[in-house]
Amino acid sequence: MTVKAVKMPCTSPNVYTKVPDGGWGWTIAFAFFFVEALTYGIIKSFGVFFNDLMESFDETNSRISWIISICVFVQTFTAPLSTVLSNRFGHRFVVMAGGVLISTGMVTASFARTVVDMYVTIGVISGLGYCLSFLPTVTILSQYFDKRRSLVTAVASTGECFAVFSFAPAITALKEQIGWRYSLLSVGVLQLSIIICGSLLRPIIIKEQEEVKAQPPEEPTETKYMLENEQTRTSIESIDSGVEITTSPSNVPGNTKAEPKSEEPKEHVQMLVENNSTPPEPKTKLLDFSVMRDYSFICYAFFGLFATLGFFAPSLYIIPLSLSLGISKDHSAYILSAMAIAEVFGRISAGWVLNKKPIRKIYIELICVVLLSVALFAFPFASEFWGLMTCSIFFGFMLGTVAGTHIPLLAEDDVVGIAKMSSAAGVYVFIQSLAGLAGPPLAGVLVDTTQNYSSAFYSCAAGMVLGAVFLSLVRPCKAGLCHRQQQRAEESAAEVVPDLPDDFIEMDIGKAENSGKGCDSMA
Repeated sequence: MTVKAVKMPCTSPNVYTKVPDGGWGWTIAFAFFFVEALTYGIIKSFGVFFNDLMESFDETNSRISWIISICVFVQTFTAPLSTVLSNRFGHRFVVMAGGVLISTGMVTASFARTVVDMYVTIGVISGLGYCLSFLPTVTILSQYFDKRRSLVTAVASTGECFAVFSFAPAITALKEQIGWRYSLLSVGVLQLSIIICGSLLRPIIIKEQEEVKAQPPEEPTETKYMLENEQTRTSIESIDSGVEITTSPSNVPGNTKAEPKSEEPKEHVQMLVENNSTPPEPKTKLLDFSVMRDYSFICYAFFGLFATLGFFAPSLYIIPLSLSLGISKDHSAYILSAMAIAEVFGRISAGWVLNKKPIRKIYIELICVVLLSVALFAFPFASEFWGLMTCSIFFGFMLGTVAGTHIPLLAEDDVVGIAKMSSAAGVYVFIQSLAGLAGPPLAGVLVDTTQNYSSAFYSCAAGMVLGAVFLSLVRPCKAGLCHRQQQRAEESAAEVVPDLPDDFIEMDIGKAENSGKGCDSMA
């Protein structure tokens, strides 16, 4: 079956008869690449401003880390709001509004005089913009692809990796020329490009094409039993499900008007079905909280909650850690760039593996999370440039396998499925907000207490291990839930369907004949 797209103006939704696995979806993937680069890419590159902010505001590690912590918290906490707004106003408008907020927050932050100003501008304003830009983009991208969803999403999500690879050295060099304030201002102006990306997000409608095929004329299958007094008539009609015995009042004298047979060509019927007006579609829920009753989703949400502890802190503290080991600023930026390039290969590799069928994707994700935990535990043992570079490359690769797939995996049947993807993504990212708020400050407290940047990676590793435990429970919970639903359906079917004798057709025919004889004797 070929995909049929209905041509409409560029501002109208794309209508397909099935998921296209391409088409305008490639444009959506292109837009998602740059949205990733200008959202998560900037967040992960913010570590280059870390020491400058500490010196300018004379603040501790933990207080400066609250900037990104609040930003990530607002981004994830407002995820349900992003889902509601996307379902109400459309993905395009929401992403464009998010681009305006991100740029406004960053530009205003360049004029901040205290760290509290940074909390409001970058933390709250830009954080809300990040949520409104990222989540609707990844959601609509998942709707355009089915078989290639994992691979396309993984490749498109490499935008943040290329951003970290290019932004970290570029911003470092720019700071040397114009200072950190004007560098931050330049980043904010660049993020206005998200508005262009949002304008490319055309909604998609999957509408199955109804078709009534013309059938060749058949011999009449109705067998009529005419009784002598013509008062009762029994007909046996052949239908798809079996043989139906009917005693129709229309066959009794007085109601013997034959139904007129339509002489209209059957080809015309098919044309009417295809061209008739579209029936009103059922109203879509702005946010479906029924996913919270799914035990597999609950386990997956706890996985995201604890795994988020290890997503942002390493990229935030890798440069301060390298500087504390006596590595120069330029080489420290190279370490962060190497981590980003390794993450690119991790995302592409994970997408390629998950695109293979048949494969249980949730188990592949579990293996990647376990290896990511090992990578986090390895950082404290690095003591010089090449050791830190090796840990960063390994961590970047494994981070790419998890970060690029954990949200698209919500569309898999092992979690919630594509039908509830939008609401599940909003609730899932909302639950992540707690870890996003606590992760960087918790690492900062450990650094201030131990005076060792390596200790920041222990909290990340502990959270990732707990995430792996909950991820391992997702599939057993889904299997148990499906089994209970199937058992419940079988029990209800057994109660509804009565036991019928094998000869019920002959019994009904006998009753009809006896009724006819009774009427004949009365006449």
